[in-house]
Amino acid sequence: MVWRVRRVLTGHDRAGRSIILEDGLAPNVKEMASMPGLALTDLWETTRAPASNEGSRDAARRRVRLEPPAQGTILRIVEFPPDSQWRDSADSLEAFQSIGAAHASDRSSADPMMHKTATVDYIIVLKGKIHAIMDTGEVKLKAGDILVQRGTNHSWSVRGKKPCIVAAVLVSADPVKAPAKKAVAKKAAKKAAKKAAKKAAH
Repeated sequence: MVWRVRRVLTGHDRAGRSIILEDGLAPNVKEMASMPGLALTDLWETTRAPASNEGSRDAARRRVRLEPPAQGTILRIVEFPPDSQWRDSADSLEAFQSIGAAHASDRSSADPMMHKTATVDYIIVLKGKIHAIMDTGEVKLKAGDILVQRGTNHSWSVRGKKPCIVAAVLVSADPVKAPAKKAVAKKAAKKAAKKAAKKAAH
């Protein structure tokens, strides 16, 4: 069963006084059919910077998609199920396609959830534990921990028996540029030379 969150939305009446526009369970929820138990609840979206606070339209009443629009942001809750529920049977491409993000999936990775977005993500763990996995290295996060994800290739893993709930603010960003091949080769050669020198010294 998907974890539901109460969302309170403020605004202004016709006289310009502040009011509570909505108070209830956030309505825009998407559970991934190909990754059972993985659910996104979108709470708000902005479409430009500076953002607009005019009107009373619910900016989250639209199709759930992974990334915010250019110059925009998304506030969402993500529920990650235990790996045992989905990792052996997930269709990752279908999952990413269902949220308009087939381009984000890293199809060269053995990890079905490995992906990259053109965003800065502020991830706040609300409940449970989760591993954030990079190309090199990983870190275990628990309730109260915060991860700043800066356009990196990444994945998630819940290795316990209970789901993990996170709040996420996704901010549109320029894509990270791939390092120049010469720079990468030079760095690798420098590292190899350093390793050889260290070995010769012993």
